[in-house]
Amino acid sequence: MPSQMSDKTEFFMGARESLPLALSVTVYGMAFGLLAPQAGFGHGDVGVMSALVYGGSAQIVAVERLISGSVAMAAVIAGVALNLRLMLMTATLQDELRGRPWWQIALGVQSTTDANWALTKGARASGRAVGYWYHLGGGGAVYVAWMVSTLGGSALAQLVPAPERLGLDFALTAASIGLLRGLWKGTGDMAPWLVSGAVVVVGMSVLGVDPSLAMIAGGIGGAALAGVRGLQQEPQNG
Repeated sequence: MPSQMSDKTEFFMGARESLPLALSVTVYGMAFGLLAPQAGFGHGDVGVMSALVYGGSAQIVAVERLISGSVAMAAVIAGVALNLRLMLMTATLQDELRGRPWWQIALGVQSTTDANWALTKGARASGRAVGYWYHLGGGGAVYVAWMVSTLGGSALAQLVPAPERLGLDFALTAASIGLLRGLWKGTGDMAPWLVSGAVVVVGMSVLGVDPSLAMIAGGIGGAALAGVRGLQQEPQNG
């Protein structure tokens, strides 16, 4: 589905259409910025981590682990585990990245978030001729919102005596629910989602598995079921 518009036009279209999602990102960006000082992060540390890791949920989980007394390695593992979902997401960007020079591929992968990935895939599924630059524009808008909000939250942390009581970290959950609702295509999606949720619940509640590992297992379980169902449907569509 090649784009028929200029790269510049497509980039700014992606940035403009991602603004509502970028605004939602600022809420849990502020949450991270407010929580990070409790884990011993300075203002500069917050900026460097946000710029290089650029993983909202992973950063929040890592900081929460540190605040709860976990060792640094446990916090790193939790953050990495939670962001493993991006491997599956970027694997679906073959059409957008195909034929690009290595630096554009690296930039496209690094800029991938739940927000601009869902926006790009939703736009393409609806038949719109958008691709790499649309995806990159959306990622750029989200990146700016993330950097501004995390640094702003860090600067304001000294004015809020107990930021965890504000419940801002729930914004991450709320935003994720909103993204999932936008990707919902009908009852055919229900089985993989239910399997993912069931694996996570059983892993955490029954088996006592670490939440990060349970989420990985849930993602793999749901993706595996979706893949098997897709292979079964191919002969029928062929």
